[in-house]
Amino acid sequence: MENALDKLSEVLSPIAFKLDSNRYLTAVKAGFFGAMSLLIIGSIFLLFANLPIESYPGFMEGLLGADWKSYFEVPYDMTMEIMTPFVMIGMAKSLANYYKVDDIGAILISLVAFFVLTPTITAANEARGIPMLNLSASGLFVGMISAIIATEIYRLVIQKGWVIKLPDSVPSNVARSFSALVPGFIVIVLFNFIRIGFSLVSYETAHAFIFEILQTPLLALSRTLPTTFIIFIFEGLLWSFGIHGSNIVGAVMNPIWLNLTAENATAFAAGNALPNIINAQFYNNFIKVGGAGATLGLALCILLFARSEQYKTLGKLAFVPGLFNINEPLIFGLPIVLNPIMMIPFLLMPLVMSGLTYFVMSAGIVPYANGANIPWTTPPIISGFLLSGWRGGAWQMVQILLSAGIYYPFFRIVDQKAYQLETEGTEGIERVEDGAVQATQPTEA
Repeated sequence: MENALDKLSEVLSPIAFKLDSNRYLTAVKAGFFGAMSLLIIGSIFLLFANLPIESYPGFMEGLLGADWKSYFEVPYDMTMEIMTPFVMIGMAKSLANYYKVDDIGAILISLVAFFVLTPTITAANEARGIPMLNLSASGLFVGMISAIIATEIYRLVIQKGWVIKLPDSVPSNVARSFSALVPGFIVIVLFNFIRIGFSLVSYETAHAFIFEILQTPLLALSRTLPTTFIIFIFEGLLWSFGIHGSNIVGAVMNPIWLNLTAENATAFAAGNALPNIINAQFYNNFIKVGGAGATLGLALCILLFARSEQYKTLGKLAFVPGLFNINEPLIFGLPIVLNPIMMIPFLLMPLVMSGLTYFVMSAGIVPYANGANIPWTTPPIISGFLLSGWRGGAWQMVQILLSAGIYYPFFRIVDQKAYQLETEGTEGIERVEDGAVQATQPTEA
């Protein structure tokens, strides 16, 4: 078994290291981390507009009038519905810092490149604007690609020295503005040619092309349960060898899952049927109950049933973080990492949770997650209620008990072994102490 684990580690570790150190994936993570606070705030306003309480709409209408939902929908529209520029800012800044070039210039040029590719609309009174649809999750892939390409051109031009250089006596902020002129001009010209090129073909815009060729197939694939199984197995294997699997998987999948979440949020706000079972909340709140591997049930088992002193202490330390979906104390303290016994339920649990959750939602027993982008640290039962009403909270209670039942026999094995070692060690000390006492007693003549 140890040889098999070593060989698997040799295969996975280089792959995980390359993915985790990839500058583009790092930029994607930075973009979503930077925008996450705004997305969460927007989701809170969405919840306020659609709390799953029967008497709530009538109460709010009596308090604020028939148009009461608009008071919450505008903040939601200005955060969740224009998420793409926010994500782009973090991405451009991350790449600029990696290349050690001016991050403000990279951010501005990236945004301009994206807006050049984004179609405009003209109203009857000749007022012009940008469709919010292209600024939302629907334009996310175009925004991410624009940020990467524009920043790469920007840093390449600067590193080649193709910039306007001013004397040292000129203030740095003025010199920096002039240094961005040439790379900015090149980026805008190039992206304008791309825009013109798309206008001459059937797709008409870069957004339509990316959405049809790349985004739609990825979204369709990510909605399927087999794809979800593969993702969870890969994530679990990485964690099992001490690699932060959630960070690596999230860098690739977050843009897709958040897009699916945004589709649910839009439908939820409009009062329409929700389209997606699998989305960011399915992953964060209904699969990772207690963290990766759905370990809240394991933390409960340790807290209630541990016999060994080391696991009694671990249970007290791990249970409270587990309530907030933080389970590093278990992964590295139990440990689950490189532990052949505990790796089995750890890899199995996400498959069980995703399969059963998909079934109860598709069967109508539990409503789909409503698209509110609540923090991943929201405790189970509370998160289930906010996302899927009381049935979501009840289902998470079942999940916790199911997790405890599956983890329990595996934990008993490691706990029993630890208890035996502690007992044997105590007995050995007692025998030594007894022998020492007997040796000091005088012998009869």
